[in-house]
Amino acid sequence: MGHKVQNNQLSIADTLGLGFMTFAFFLGAGNLIFPPLAGFMAGENMALAMVGFLVTAVGLPLITLIAVAKANGKIMDLLPPIAATMLAVAIFIIIGPAFAAPRTGLVAFEVGFKPFLENAEATFMIAGITLNVAQLIYTLVFFSIAMVFALYPGKLLDNVGKVLTPILLLLLVGLAVSVIILPGSPVAAAVGDYQTHPLTKGVLEGYNTMDTLASLIFGILIIDILRKKGVSDAKAQTGYLIKAALIAASGLAFVYIALFYLGATAGDLATGAENGGVILTNYVTHEFGTTGLVLLATVVTLACITTAVGLISACSEFFNELLPKISYRRFVVLLSVICATIANVGLAQLISISIPVLMTVYPVAIALVAVTFLTERFSKPEAAHRIVLSVALFFGIIDGLKAAGVDVSVFNFMPLHAEGMAWLLPTAITIFACLMMKKEQAAVAVS
Repeated sequence: MGHKVQNNQLSIADTLGLGFMTFAFFLGAGNLIFPPLAGFMAGENMALAMVGFLVTAVGLPLITLIAVAKANGKIMDLLPPIAATMLAVAIFIIIGPAFAAPRTGLVAFEVGFKPFLENAEATFMIAGITLNVAQLIYTLVFFSIAMVFALYPGKLLDNVGKVLTPILLLLLVGLAVSVIILPGSPVAAAVGDYQTHPLTKGVLEGYNTMDTLASLIFGILIIDILRKKGVSDAKAQTGYLIKAALIAASGLAFVYIALFYLGATAGDLATGAENGGVILTNYVTHEFGTTGLVLLATVVTLACITTAVGLISACSEFFNELLPKISYRRFVVLLSVICATIANVGLAQLISISIPVLMTVYPVAIALVAVTFLTERFSKPEAAHRIVLSVALFFGIIDGLKAAGVDVSVFNFMPLHAEGMAWLLPTAITIFACLMMKKEQAAVAVS
């Protein structure tokens, strides 16, 4: 490393901006709609459910960002190239055009716009598909705005980190304070799975935010932004990425705890709500009337737009590297159009389709993070990465099929199968076995 590397340092304002931008990328649709409903259903078991939720919705994304930094952005390098590409493509499709990005537009519509409409249900038919007029117009406008922001990725840090997020944070702090100060209803009894195993139910509910998958992508995006800012030393990049991750994780934990509590004390306001967005809207309307609704609409729209921009630009960069003949800008336009199209499926449908997919892919993502941290400890890192991820994928598929309603009762004997986490024990045992291989190989080599 004889040659001198230009290595700028970020100012404190830039570092905070980076942290805020990371927080804004994560704080998207799922983060606002899942905690209130989970809090409402967990009721008296709220504390355990919240701990489980924070593990997968804050802890894992934070650890994943650090793993991406540790691997210098090349977290899949030890996998066979075709497997690495397939896994990356799967993650980018889930987090981009298939589920997470369209969901941002839908949540922005449901929470940020629909409450103001007198006639939100006007529909028309195209090719046998019923479309909601207001939703169609809204999502087209929403993804057009996201597209314009994503076309200029160099300005992301300044636009998102320094302008949009501080506004968003102020409004969220206001909401959180009101939840704590204003008396809600008494906490009700837990329902469904929250009665029997609130902790694992909370863990699985955290999957829905998709933030661990997003971390794999945002980590690479942040390293890219740091390079553009002139921070080229890998160690410095890791340092800044960890700082940004900690700022984002603190912000997310704060928001989730407030929203969980809001759901648990919502009482009658949550009756018949099919998603947490409805609970949030009802609460704000009840406490603050129209002014509150306008503020909530602003928060949600800002949160969803920033996430959509982050996802569309990250996916476009990835697919542009994969298929260099198609330019980054073309991908931005194409993905924005796809997102606007898929967003017209409807929120409840989109969530129900995404759950089996997430149950399959999440174990692989979590296993990938675990083996990244242990790479130096394996005697054969390449083999370890491949074996562990294969095991996680196999059992993840079983969990995914179960979530999709396929009969997999033949696996009922497995620990945690009923809770939807059959992958956990086999994957942990495989990691342990790969760590143990070291000693025997060393002994063989000596003899």
